[in-house]
Amino acid sequence: MAYLRPSQLQKFQEDGFLVLEGFWSADECVAMQRRIGEIVAEMDVPLHCRTEFSTQEEEQLRAQGSTDYFLSSGDKIRFFFEKGVFDEKALHAHDPVFRCVTHSPKVQALARSLGLQMPVVVQSMYIFKQPHLGGEVSPHQDASFLYTEPLGRVLGVWIALEDATLENGCLWFIPGSHTGGVSRRMVRAPAGSAPGTSFLGTEPARDNSLFVPTPVRRGALILIHGEVVHKSEQNLSDCSRQAYTFHLMEAAGTVWSPDNWLQPTAELPFPPLYT
Repeated sequence: MAYLRPSQLQKFQEDGFLVLEGFWSADECVAMQRRIGEIVAEMDVPLHCRTEFSTQEEEQLRAQGSTDYFLSSGDKIRFFFEKGVFDEKALHAHDPVFRCVTHSPKVQALARSLGLQMPVVVQSMYIFKQPHLGGEVSPHQDASFLYTEPLGRVLGVWIALEDATLENGCLWFIPGSHTGGVSRRMVRAPAGSAPGTSFLGTEPARDNSLFVPTPVRRGALILIHGEVVHKSEQNLSDCSRQAYTFHLMEAAGTVWSPDNWLQPTAELPFPPLYT
């Protein structure tokens, strides 16, 4: 089982993120990579649906906020392109390999050790971060896109399927930045409006000296508080930096904002983590 020690729980509460090296075996990582290779080999994305995924506000509104392909992606496996790369969403809901990983006993034990009573899975992505092409992800808070009332109910789970290094775009965090609330929100526009999303508030300028790099080995798991500020740099190396990531929400006593771009559907509500 993967229960957190008291010292690990304290570090997560203080920093807003926690690295758990060796959480997944090499074989488990290879199984996910092999499965994503099969999915990609079968993908058929029409040109007009080739939407770029970005956390930059102008790029976000231009590339994602104007397309139903993005806004209706929460309950489907869909492909989103960066500058030369793409990621895939909703794997936790539709693919048996990634469903088993997401709902694994290790992840459930981890959630229980964090005190989550009724966690649900709201979103998942496979990120390729291809050599020389994987783009920068600007500083952001996940709760800007996955907003709840009260705050503090969203948790990111980031799994390194390959080594994440300074050269290929590892994650960077501002420790302790999860305690100051959310600086901006991306919200859905009224039905029929264009673009389909807009931002409330602005992302403040961040002091780069506050960011701490977090290189990890293949098989590591990083817990990410929904309000901690983090980023990753462009991959300028010869190696990809593949990762599978998903987000949990504590559903007990929590309101998922009806303004969020991602909304559960009658056909596919957010599935409970515990099975």
